[in-house]
Amino acid sequence: MQRGQSSVEYGVVCAALAFALGVGMLDDSSVLLELLRAFRLAYEKFSFAISLPI
Repeated sequence: MQRGQSSVEYGVVCAALAFALGVGMLDDSSVLLELLRAFRLAYEKFSFAISLPI
C-alpha cells in the first residue's frame, strides 16, 4: 500500500512551479515579483475596503 504518494507529487510540482517562476528573479520584471506585487496590491485594497465604516 502506497501512502503519501500524492503529497510527494504535490511537493515536486510546487517546487517545479516555484523554480520556473523564480528563474528570472535577477531583474525587476520577473514573473514571480510581479505576482507578489499583485497579491500585495490586492491585499491592500481588500484591507482598505474592510476598514471602511459601514
